[in-house]
Amino acid sequence: MDSTTRTLEPHDMPVIVRWLNPIGCPTFDAPIAELLHSIKQPCTEVEVVSFDLTPSPTHLEYRAYEALTYERTVHIARDCARSGVDALVLGCFYDPALADAREISGKTLVVGPCQASLQVAAHLANRFSIIVGRTKWIEQMRGLVRSYGAGDRLASMRALGMGVNEFQQDHALTRRKIIEQARRAVEEDGAEAIILGCTLEFGFFEEVQREIGVPVIDPVVAAFKVAEAMAGMKRRFGWRPSRVGSCEPPPEAEIERFGLFQGPAPIGNRVKA
Repeated sequence: MDSTTRTLEPHDMPVIVRWLNPIGCPTFDAPIAELLHSIKQPCTEVEVVSFDLTPSPTHLEYRAYEALTYERTVHIARDCARSGVDALVLGCFYDPALADAREISGKTLVVGPCQASLQVAAHLANRFSIIVGRTKWIEQMRGLVRSYGAGDRLASMRALGMGVNEFQQDHALTRRKIIEQARRAVEEDGAEAIILGCTLEFGFFEEVQREIGVPVIDPVVAAFKVAEAMAGMKRRFGWRPSRVGSCEPPPEAEIERFGLFQGPAPIGNRVKA
């Protein structure tokens, strides 16, 4: 062997990140993949997947719709553990089934956009506001923020009067509405940073940030970069999900006895970024 040749260590290998769009519609798989490709590290391998769920809602604005996705989300988290995926991002700001997926994800890190965005915001400002689509979302989302220990830093939640499916239809309208509510959050509510409260609000943060003059956090960017960074730290420092105490996973023998998670992962569409 040449003297310059060395064995690759785990931290020298590319990290693998899977982004899950937790619906059975592939509409935004390619656009999300394009965005992630533009911001990933050169050596990071990324794939965007959605469910094989038919029929399927096109959004998770309702708890009932969200509940339909839990089984598939957990199954995909288990598949990540068995497929060597370093980090899985659950691509909805409600962070659906986050704790459940983490419990069974083996060495795979599982990241939620809401939690990741709050973590990024904590490094940038003391108070933040979240721009949501509809008033319907606020109660559930406020509870989620509180559960992450960030409730006392929440200046406000402001609604755009738009559903998930509308965000990417008329970009000028969406941008205008975000800027309007973000400005009011800063000037009237005391927000020092803005978090966009839906993963389909992607693509607007830079223009809003320039207009408003405070950090504006895109949850797609935040969640992906947190996942990518954590995957790198896992490779370099061995910081893997804990599997003791409350983080104990179901016993493999029991999973086999119950006949759970049989067959392939419930992925209906897959796009490489």
